[in-house]
Amino acid sequence: MDKKEAMRAIRDQVITVGGELMAERVRNGTFPVLGEGSHEARILFVGEAPGKNEAETGRPFCGAAGRVLDELIASLGLKREDVYITNGDPLPSEIELYAPFLDHQIDVIRPKVIATLGRFSMDYVMRRYGLEHQVESISRIHGKVFKTQMEWGSMYVVPLFHPAVALYRASQKAELLEDAKVLLGCLV
Repeated sequence: MDKKEAMRAIRDQVITVGGELMAERVRNGTFPVLGEGSHEARILFVGEAPGKNEAETGRPFCGAAGRVLDELIASLGLKREDVYITNGDPLPSEIELYAPFLDHQIDVIRPKVIATLGRFSMDYVMRRYGLEHQVESISRIHGKVFKTQMEWGSMYVVPLFHPAVALYRASQKAELLEDAKVLLGCLV
């Protein structure tokens, strides 16, 4: 199965998931937010739980925080379609249900680097990929590079602040953009 077919299969599985979380989405007229971008991406961004705009459209990072993320991506000389962007969920019931789909997306894309956006995605990704002993608060490890070994080779995890911090604290936007520069160094 090629990557496009594999990603389509993941989407179809998520859409047909039943249970209370899906019933809530149906009641609220919202969509699951899987991800978008290149299936050949070398950089994969994992955000937090989708916001209102994301749930209404089914697209990750399509609101104000998405504009900050787009600026971050552009600062790396890339376009949104060059990377893959997806979300994680902070509630234990959501993590239990949707984490396998996130893991499967990562296995299909096989990125060189995962940039986690916020503390929930940082915590999940680092623990999931054998970096649990290095987990600290995001304020201590943002912008640092952590290396792990995957079946396809080395993969790096770089915790970044969530782009929404730039909306509330303008001074952190420069810090976020500076931290993001290390992503390019992971690609060499």
